[in-house]
Formats: sequence, C-alpha cells, structure tokens
Amino acid sequence: MAWVGRTSTEEHQDPRQSLLRQLERSKVALPESWVIVAHFYDVESGRMELDKRGRKSNYERFDIPIARDGGISDLLAEAATPGRRFDVVICESMSRIARKMYETLSVERRLDDAGVAVFASNEPIMLTGGRAQQILQRRINQSVAEYEVLNMLEQSWGGTCTHVREGYNIGKPLYGYRAKKYRHPNPVKAEKGITKTRLEPDGERAETVTLMAHWRYHEALGFDTIAERRNADLEVHPPPEPPGGRRARGAWSKSAVADVLKNPKYTGYQVYNRRARRSRGGTGVVNPPEMWVWSVEPAHEPLIPKWMYDELVARRLAKRGSRDGSDRNRHVNTRRAYVLRGRVFCRCGRRMLGHHHRGHSYYRCWPKNNNRGRMDKFADHPQTVYMREDAILDALNTIYAQYLFGHRRMDLLAPYLEQVDDRERQERAERRVRLQKRAADLVRKQSNLLNQAENADPTDPFTQGLRERYNALGTEHRLVLDQITELDHHDAQAPSAATADDLNLVDLLPHLALNLDRAPAELQVRLYELTKLSVHVDHETDHALINITLPGRSMDHIGAVAAEIRDSVAATPPTPAKPQVNTGVIAARAPGEIRTHTGRVLNPLPLPVGLRGRWGRLYAHGHAGRAPGVAQRDEGLHRMDGLHHVVNAISRTGSFRVGSDRGETPRIPIPSSTQEDPGDRSGCRGQRCRHRAAASGARRRRRSTDPA
Repeated sequence: MAWVGRTSTEEHQDPRQSLLRQLERSKVALPESWVIVAHFYDVESGRMELDKRGRKSNYERFDIPIARDGGISDLLAEAATPGRRFDVVICESMSRIARKMYETLSVERRLDDAGVAVFASNEPIMLTGGRAQQILQRRINQSVAEYEVLNMLEQSWGGTCTHVREGYNIGKPLYGYRAKKYRHPNPVKAEKGITKTRLEPDGERAETVTLMAHWRYHEALGFDTIAERRNADLEVHPPPEPPGGRRARGAWSKSAVADVLKNPKYTGYQVYNRRARRSRGGTGVVNPPEMWVWSVEPAHEPLIPKWMYDELVARRLAKRGSRDGSDRNRHVNTRRAYVLRGRVFCRCGRRMLGHHHRGHSYYRCWPKNNNRGRMDKFADHPQTVYMREDAILDALNTIYAQYLFGHRRMDLLAPYLEQVDDRERQERAERRVRLQKRAADLVRKQSNLLNQAENADPTDPFTQGLRERYNALGTEHRLVLDQITELDHHDAQAPSAATADDLNLVDLLPHLALNLDRAPAELQVRLYELTKLSVHVDHETDHALINITLPGRSMDHIGAVAAEIRDSVAATPPTPAKPQVNTGVIAARAPGEIRTHTGRVLNPLPLPVGLRGRWGRLYAHGHAGRAPGVAQRDEGLHRMDGLHHVVNAISRTGSFRVGSDRGETPRIPIPSSTQEDPGDRSGCRGQRCRHRAAASGARRRRRSTDPA
C-alpha cells in the first residue's frame, strides 16, 4: 500500500504532529497483512489546483520522522507506471487528498484508471460485495469537508471586514504612517497581550506623501518625474522599504510613487481587499474598486484629501500612457515639439494629438487611428477634428495679458461674477430647509403621541396603535435625517461658487506687459503647467473652452515665471514677418510649374479633413480693381476658411476659469480677434485656379509674338 497525507499550512499547524497522527490512524484501519511501502505527503493548502500541488521543497526543516517518497503528483505519476510499488492507496480521510470535491474526484479517477483502489480510515474498507454504501458515505464526507472549508472562510472573511470597518489596520503600516497599538476589546486576548493597531502620521514621511500628492495634482507631474525629485534628497525623503527588505533598492522608483499615490488609505479611510492573495488567479491581482472594503468613517488622519484623491484617479485614467512635458519625443524620427501637448481635448474626451501640415501646427482628434473595432464609442464623431495651434495661442495671449496680468483685470473679471450659475447649490439649500422643517414636525408629532400614551393602558388597542404610529414616525425621521446628511455630503464635495474673494487671488499676481507670442517654448510650458491650462474643443458648436486654474500655493511661482517671460521677450528683438508675396511681383510669372498643371487643377488638393468641404471654399481677393495675380503688401489673398471662423468664434465666446484649488469659477469671454491669417494657401481652388489659367494663357500668347 501507499499512504498519502497532507497538512495545510505551517503557520497555523504543526506539520510533524499532524502527519504522524494521520499515519497512525491509517495503520490502525488496515486489514491484517497489508503493509505500507511508500509515503507521499505535502505541506500545502488542499484548495490548490491539482497541477500546482507538490512543488514545495525543504521538508527537512520540519523534522518529520517519515521517509518522504514525494507528493501527490509523484503518487499519480508512479501509479501510472507498470512497475509501481503499490496496488492500494490509503489516507486518513478524503479531505487529506484535496478540500475541493472536484480535485478529489480527479485523483480518484486517475487512480481508478490505473487500477489502484483508494481507501480512507474514516470509511468502511470493504473488499467484497457492493460499494454503493461506501461511495455514498465518501461523497457525504467530501461534501461536508468542502462545506466546512467554505463556511470557515466566509466567517473569517466576515470577521476581517468587521475589523476593517471599525478602522483597525491589517499588516504592515504603509509608508507615511506608523502603527499605534490599542488594547484588544476581547478581555481574554487582552490578557494574553494581543493588541489591535490604528495608523498615525509618521513625521517627515507623512509630509513626503502630501508633497507628492500636491505635485501630482497642481503640477500634473508623472510618477517618474516625482521619483526623480524624491531621489534628489533621499535623506529628507527616504524611499519605502518592502516587507522583508530583500527587494529594497534604496531609491524611489516609478512603481513606488504609483503605489503611494494610488493607495486609498491615505484619504483617512481604512481599505482592505485591494489585491487578491489566493483568489482570482493568484497573488497580487488588483481587484476592481467595487470589491474593496472601506471603513464606515475616517479612521486616521488623512495625508491626501478625499476629493484630491478622486481627482487624481480620474486624471490618471485620462492621462494613461502619456509622458510628462512638451519637449521632443526621444524617437529618432521626431522632428518637432508642440507647446500645448496634452492640454487640448476633444469633445469626446480624448486628448488631441499634434500634427504638422503645410507649415502649420494643428491639434487633431482621429479616433479611427487607434480605436479599430471600437468605433461604436465614437459613432457621432467626425472622421477628423482639427484645431490650429496659432489660433489657440492668440487667444491665450489675450487671456494672460489682459485677464491675469493686465492692469484692468479686476474691472474685466468683476462683471462676470453675476453670471455664475449657482442654481444647484440654491436648490440644495432650499431642499435642506424643507427637510429640516419636516424633521422638526416629525419630532413634534412623536412628542404628542408620547404625551397621549404616557398614562394609558399598555394593553389598550388605542395605546398599541399609538406605539405603532410612534415607531413609524421614528423611521421616517431617520430617513429625513439621512437625506439631510446626503445633502451635506454633496455640499462638501461640490466646488464652491465663485465670489468676490476669489478675485483677490488674481490680484496677487503682478501687473506685467506679457507677450506669449515671442516667449520661449519652455517658459510657456512652465506657465501653462502652473496655471493648469486645458483647452476643450467642441466640434458640434465650433467653440473651444479654455480653463485656467490658479492654485493658491503657486501664485509666487506663477508671477516669477511670468516675469521671466517678460524679461526674455524684452531681451529678444522681434523677428519681422516674411511676406508671402513681395510688393509688385506678378504671381502669374513666378518660377515653377506651369500654372495650368493638370494634376493641380483636376485632382483634389490634399487638404486636412477639417479644412475640406464648406471650410475650403471661401477665399477673398484683395481688391476688385486690381489686375488678377497682382498681390500688394497690404492687399493680398486672405484665407477665409473654417478654422479662421472657429478662431473668431473662440475669441467671441470662449472662456477660462479663475479661482482657488477647488472653487468653481466664472467663465470669462475672450475678446475677438480681427487679424486675418494669410499664411496657409492649402485651400487654393475655384477662383484662384481660373485666374492662374487666364494668366498662363496670356503668358503663352506673349511668348508666341515676342521676337526675343
């Protein structure tokens, strides 16, 4: 015979004593002349899959006086060989083979196919007659064993969840906190010295966590950039130490920063079950947020405010896969960088990508490019949405120069406070008043019922009815109080409405004559990062919304960067704009291909999708009285395409926000810009082509009559 045994874990059991007991009970149940010639046992959980069993080693440390011939996998392998040493397998109970009935039946089936019988010491060993009674009892024992395991796990899980909901910590304190011990509420465990722990801030490490969260929120820094800043001074900001210290690298890494800023425990709540240890495919699998267990209320001092943590989670999902900064990509084929990289968003929620076409930079949204097979998400989205970079920069120059650093900024911003939409807050306030009146009315009714039933007979049906009515009013009163609490929660989470005090934050900025058009790109990027600039393009209304947020902690830095921009612009002489066509030059005689080239006239021009159709048809010639093809310095071909109209629309109705870190702010219209852009001739069609054809025909006639 072969004996098989198993003990679950070495932490909560003594493998030596457990296996000796199992072997002794198995020997007692054996018939005479039956001898055990092989011993197979494991020290592992019986709920593991069969193909993962028997992989442990170093059994010598348990000092088990039983010669081990292998584990369950070795037993099955030897049973399938013709020269096996045994014909029968015995165990203490079938649960020692596996806790799951499916795994136990699999072992039975494989042994039965090899012609090896399986017996258990807690079952009758019948060598003759029918096996029905034996199989019935075995299946009952297997069902009971699996039930006991599941029931024990559920009860243990319930106790752990209760422990977490009461705010107690589990495991090693996370970075930035230290454990504070409390007396165990169970007197028996308290006498044994067992304690429970909560979290409290750990000095400079706690300040490090808060500082990293502010960098992530206010400056939108990536995990790798934050890690580089932390590594600059490891004595002040020491890196976290993993359990055991074997994986410690002595420096901050991108993953270490991500683990800190993704951990919801820093909000003050106790959270459990963020990662699966044994279920859902193995150790370290991240569980979805709906499976997390939260404490009922904050259990320790928060290092990251809850509203900031929620905002960081939303930003992380929107910025996933994007690097920091607006400098050039390290790819060898990268040719240029875009100042507004990662700050221009389409109406669909996607970040618009930089694109260079015919000497001009655009930001475009092209969902078909990287959403193949998921176009149902963008069914109402145009094939491509374009936005000119210079159009956005012109609007930004006006905003920063007039509304943030201009001398008349307070006069420009003050009138728009009256346009702040505060209806939701007013509706919540009115509803709160109604609920408070209702709660007071319920308390008054309960008091009246109490007075009526005070001296009444408890067995009187009228008194019993009063008691039932009193209980019903109490239930309704609790529901009303819950609704009031929910309104208070919404008020705490919702941004506050803009007030005159918010404009005082703008007045902290210096008065500067700012010109972003001539500022270096790196200074523009720094200013946009500090002011948390974002541009949202709506392709349905042909408008764009420009959002600017002024963090109260960064006002000095914003002013310093703006002053640096002013000094750099003053030190750099302006570059004169190169005219498209010099004065007095006849465009029809310009060198190059023949103006009636068939490909240029008949084939459609390779315009961007955003410029085709109705936007590419409108062109105005400088002056009707001039000869065709003659372009003066002040009278030339002016493009009147759709993007120019979009720029004017943005300038007329665009807006930006000014306020504190959390405050909702008024939307300020951007003054219109009347400067036309003659730079892009990519839409040349129609009338210009006819002028070129006429000029080319006149040139051929002159050549045929010219003696030279």
